[in-house]
Amino acid sequence: MKVLMLGWEFPPYNSGGLGVACHGIARALTQKGVDVLFVLPKKIPVSDERIRFCFADIDSLDIRRVDTALVPYVSSDEYARRRAGLDGIYGSDLFAEVRRYAMLIGDIARKEQFDVIHAHDWLSFLAGIEAKRVSGKPLIIHVHITSFDQAGGENVDPRVFEIERAGMRDADMVVTVSEYTKQMVMRYHGIHDSKIRVVYNGIEASDAGNTVVGNTDPDFLDSYRRDGYKIVLFVGRITLQKGPDYFLRAAALVLRHHPKTLFVVAGSGDMEWRMIDLAAALGISKNVFFTGFTRGEELLRLFRSADLFVLSSVSEPFGITPLEALVNGTPVLISKQSGVSEVLSHALKVDFWDVEEMANKIVATLKYEPLARQLSSYGFEEVLQLTWSRAADACIALYRFILDSLRAKT
Repeated sequence: MKVLMLGWEFPPYNSGGLGVACHGIARALTQKGVDVLFVLPKKIPVSDERIRFCFADIDSLDIRRVDTALVPYVSSDEYARRRAGLDGIYGSDLFAEVRRYAMLIGDIARKEQFDVIHAHDWLSFLAGIEAKRVSGKPLIIHVHITSFDQAGGENVDPRVFEIERAGMRDADMVVTVSEYTKQMVMRYHGIHDSKIRVVYNGIEASDAGNTVVGNTDPDFLDSYRRDGYKIVLFVGRITLQKGPDYFLRAAALVLRHHPKTLFVVAGSGDMEWRMIDLAAALGISKNVFFTGFTRGEELLRLFRSADLFVLSSVSEPFGITPLEALVNGTPVLISKQSGVSEVLSHALKVDFWDVEEMANKIVATLKYEPLARQLSSYGFEEVLQLTWSRAADACIALYRFILDSLRAKT
């Protein structure tokens, strides 16, 4: 089976969970004998050898590159700023670039042989529609996040909304990463239940890495550890959707009862400076450390050094970071407004807006070691069952179902 897979971020050039999911699914599919042609929408400034090196053990995974100025989670304003330093081959705005990407995909779809088109998230949806038009092959739209999640409510960009709706309307099947997202797709886009399949994201034990040895604390935590501090970790984009303000307001309450706590915020985003100001306004600046965007070995050390990981998202279609925390032995507290809360039993859960309850559960985990150990141990065993291999099996079953259905009609 051959799959034309369309996405717009891919590790190590990713700024969020979408790239991690694309990598995990594509890798697992190829390990099961599926031939994946992954088309990236941006030119990665490294050699082809470097790109293939990331997947050196998967010969069937081929990466085709399309020059573009798109980057993960870009807004229209940010696209305009990035384009200012680029030459004239790029679209005049974000949506012109999305249309240009679709045009280029059409050319690739004419030349390549494949059975199914699998498009990840809205920037790839028009490309998926075009590939289907050119090839006549079935289209799967994979929804990792909706415009409503990104807006943290109903104040969505209508242009993004229309692209989402077009993709879901023209798709032969829609995949969502959780039942939570499925319900949003049904509610806001009017897609019938029979056209949607839920495929949960996953993780592999090997994703934790094996290179961290000895003291796992990053250097900046050494002095805090020596002074008896506990570490509470937030990892993610610092945007409205991720609820960093709720995390900090809960932190202020925690510090009243457990003053020797350091709150580490690992990530970047349009709310970063506002969160720095908020920490100052709450009087907790000396207990909050902003690391900026973190990946690789440094991120592994953060996960392993933390006493608790907190996902405070306002609306989270899934949420891979809690899985990454658990596979590294760190207990988690997660928002009930998340898809990952559907698959984790051994995790503390709280409504994102209930900062008092969030603070209570943080304090309980920091004070009661048996609770932390139980959450860590049971959570680790549970997360090992949530694999990308399982997600790939679900995708393969869906590919076969669609292809069999089309054959039955002919």
